[in-house]
Amino acid sequence: MTREEFEELVAEALDRIPPELTRLMDNVAVFVEDEPPADDPELLGLYEGTPLTDRGEWYAGVLPDRITVYRGPTLRMCDSREDVVAETEVTVVHEIAHHFGIDDARLHALGYG
Repeated sequence: MTREEFEELVAEALDRIPPELTRLMDNVAVFVEDEPPADDPELLGLYEGTPLTDRGEWYAGVLPDRITVYRGPTLRMCDSREDVVAETEVTVVHEIAHHFGIDDARLHALGYG
């Protein structure tokens, strides 16, 4: 799968996020990278920033939070295009949930591990 096709899958996964949630998202950007950091080669996605639940009056003039979805490990772990579509959607939801302050334990319990 080409990078452009994978980027389109990420965009489609973002489009499936309910509008009532996307309206609440604030100061966050989504990126696609081919590979994760060398110290975590199986990482599918990463949220970097300050979750909405941790922002206070001090939160102003900061760079956007960053959600990165990694193409390489996703493609290596999936056997079919349908698997890539499903895993990409789970990864996007997982990282957006971190933006909303939901931790890994809760996400795993909800099936977005």
